Amino acid sequence: MKRTVLITGAFAGIGKATALLLAAKGYNVFGAARRVDRMEELKELGIKPVALDLANDESLIDAVNHIMKEVGHIDVLINNTGFGSYGAIEDVNIDDARYQLEVNVMGAMRLAQLVLPQMRENGQGKIINISSVGGKVAMPMGGWYHASKFALEALSDSMRMEVKPFGIDVIVVEPGATKSEWGNIAFKSLIKVSGDTPYKELAYKVYNAFEKAASNVSSPETIAPLILKAVTSKRPHTRYAKWDAKFLLVLRRILTDNLMDKLIMGQAK
Repeated sequence: MKRTVLITGAFAGIGKATALLLAAKGYNVFGAARRVDRMEELKELGIKPVALDLANDESLIDAVNHIMKEVGHIDVLINNTGFGSYGAIEDVNIDDARYQLEVNVMGAMRLAQLVLPQMRENGQGKIINISSVGGKVAMPMGGWYHASKFALEALSDSMRMEVKPFGIDVIVVEPGATKSEWGNIAFKSLIKVSGDTPYKELAYKVYNAFEKAASNVSSPETIAPLILKAVTSKRPHTRYAKWDAKFLLVLRRILTDNLMDKLIMGQAK
């Protein structure tokens, strides 16, 4: 029996690359997105589109029920959707901040709530949460985004211990900088939100640092194999990270807060 995977944000970036890789490996892949019309290419390759709005509970319930009705089981949930709405914490509209947390955290955890009963009944399953190096290291102008990823990491740790006795693995994947629509959204919101406020000098420095780093980011296709390892391993690690992310994560562990602040701010020139 084919194992069934539900992956959110499957229309582009890491989600698309992972959906394609898993489908090629013989998995029954449901790719979720708010706009299924953006997934015609994936549909032609055997991936089944599912309409899903992570900020709408009815949409989440309908998506899971649709898959359960069609195949009867969800063996792997990959919470991949996430976006970064950048700007100084003081400047970001509080409704926009709430929406970011709703999508990046609450939507992911609500999906976990919906798939866990069936996973427990089957005595197996995997929930893979795509976090970020930004779930361990916070940068200026990204406070609300980092809050969402720090929260996702903590919830993953708690849930991992809760569901392990039922044969369910909870795994975190921490990509470094990756080429995707995420960067365009973050760049645009940064200048729109803080480009003409008391934080504008720092906003433009961070923006320029982003632009300089853009040519050195990883492709989504380099992250998908990490997720495949998490899916296929009988004894998966609790976390997977690419080498560039690992380097920064090691620095976070060994440096004091003040030294880490200096290192990060030194990049924003």
